[in-house]
Amino acid sequence: MSSTFFIPAVNIMGIDCLDEAMSAIRKHGFRKALIVTDAGLAKAGVAARIAGLLAMQDIDSVVFDGAKPNPSIDNVEKGLVALKAGQCDFVVSLGGGSPHDCAKGIALCATNGGHIRDYEGVDRSAKPQLPLVAINTTAGTASEMTRFCIITDESRHVKMAIVDRNVTPLLSVNDPALMVAMPKGLTAATGMDALTHAVEAYVSTAATPITDACAIKAIELISANLRQAVFDGADLQARESMAYAQFLAGMAFNNASLGFVHAMAHQLGGFYDLPHGVCNAVLLPHVQSFNALVCPQRLSDVAKALGADIQGMSAEEGAQAAIAAIRSLAKDVEIPAGLRELGAKLQDIPVLASNALKDACGLTNPRAADQRQIEEIFRSAF
Repeated sequence: MSSTFFIPAVNIMGIDCLDEAMSAIRKHGFRKALIVTDAGLAKAGVAARIAGLLAMQDIDSVVFDGAKPNPSIDNVEKGLVALKAGQCDFVVSLGGGSPHDCAKGIALCATNGGHIRDYEGVDRSAKPQLPLVAINTTAGTASEMTRFCIITDESRHVKMAIVDRNVTPLLSVNDPALMVAMPKGLTAATGMDALTHAVEAYVSTAATPITDACAIKAIELISANLRQAVFDGADLQARESMAYAQFLAGMAFNNASLGFVHAMAHQLGGFYDLPHGVCNAVLLPHVQSFNALVCPQRLSDVAKALGADIQGMSAEEGAQAAIAAIRSLAKDVEIPAGLRELGAKLQDIPVLASNALKDACGLTNPRAADQRQIEEIFRSAF
């Protein structure tokens, strides 16, 4: 079976790599950037700093700070207006998954026309998006380097999964110095998001030896560094290790895709406007308990990567050790114990499950499920 490996053409990483990235941007000959970010980064002066660095490269810019935590169709449409009004010839996304996804939606519609809803699904666009440079400030979503774009359709209360080679950024930038200011809760949530990416990619039906290597290394790095990054945000070594971990996890799921954790988490985020990483973290052990029946050896490998001692264990025992290790890490970084704490409601489960089964991320889950089984997983996570 053939496979295609997707990744941005250039990826600049490491402490204080931002200056190198600016030099790389200049060489493309761009004239004016739309900087897509959120209100928090704009208020903190980070967007202005990026605008200043671009100006030093003789590149003008305009800031659009309308990317919400779960970016919506409205955010994309307002960003398109700003792009056209500013006559921008490329886009810079600054932040975590929300600004990156919002920027992808803007850049895709800028060249393909139509409405962002038109591109829900897999490879629905005809043309490459407007050039996108993704500057990352979190260590979790890997949206700065993937072909995934998640936009909330507020009228349907669902998150649209847009999986399209044409939304792959031109250049990704991961400077851990930009991640030091991340608060404890966000560090934990994004780190568990990265773990979910790696685990789901490793047990995916589309996994390959390349994605396996990326996923396992990502899990090892997360296990060794997430706790420290959460409890000492100024530890640059832990931050850098988490930046590499989330990028490796991104390489894995960008090509092996995901599973029911993401298919279900997207519904929680779309329905209740909840943080994506926290939803993933709560659901991850429950979905893997469901999957353990069909991929115990794969989950046993995950347990070993998480640091569990599985010597002498059967594959089935190893799978249970993986689930226990996931729960332990989530507890250590103070992830909520269940969906009830997040404000989810039991009566909404049938709708959430129905929508999850339509999500493209579930197609590569190792074990198929029907409506009743997805409902049971949701209930177990309360």
